[in-house]
Amino acid sequence: MSKIIFKTVKFLFFIILLWFTAHSLFIIIDGVSDSGKKADLAVILGNKVNEDGTLSERLEKRLETGIKLYKDHRIKKILVSGGLGKEGFYEGDKMKDFLLKNGIPDSLIFVDNKGNNTRMTVENTLELRNRLHFNSVIVVSQYFHVTRTKKLFKDKGFQNVESVSPDYFEWRDLYSIIREFPAYYIQ
Repeated sequence: MSKIIFKTVKFLFFIILLWFTAHSLFIIIDGVSDSGKKADLAVILGNKVNEDGTLSERLEKRLETGIKLYKDHRIKKILVSGGLGKEGFYEGDKMKDFLLKNGIPDSLIFVDNKGNNTRMTVENTLELRNRLHFNSVIVVSQYFHVTRTKKLFKDKGFQNVESVSPDYFEWRDLYSIIREFPAYYIQ
């Protein structure tokens, strides 16, 4: 009896490992791919603002990607979305300041300071649809994060969504790829 249980557990472990590997490869390939399409709105997801009010390098790279999309005439407007970090700063406000300092017109930047997680960012973005007049979106976040974000948009009935991620990689990404596996199916 214990041999059957052991073989069953071993088989299940193998299946889960295979599933995790296939899923991770998919999100990595999807995340680093860029279709080159244009959109009405870039949605740049927030990330850590340092204790001194400066942006984390990861967040700065996301914003630089959004700036490039604007300068390449691939987007018309930018929505920055994030919450109040434990450091005491609203990510959206700090992101807007960075965009303004880098030549993005104030009239094209919109702030969502209630995007405390990916799901809230998607929901808040869609609530602004009538006000911002958009029919297409490019999600800007780290490569491992964009597949889930696009899925959340599509789950809400918004199909015209693409993604672009910055060319920025760090060791922490390994943890994030592992975290994205359950988050993709749970959230």
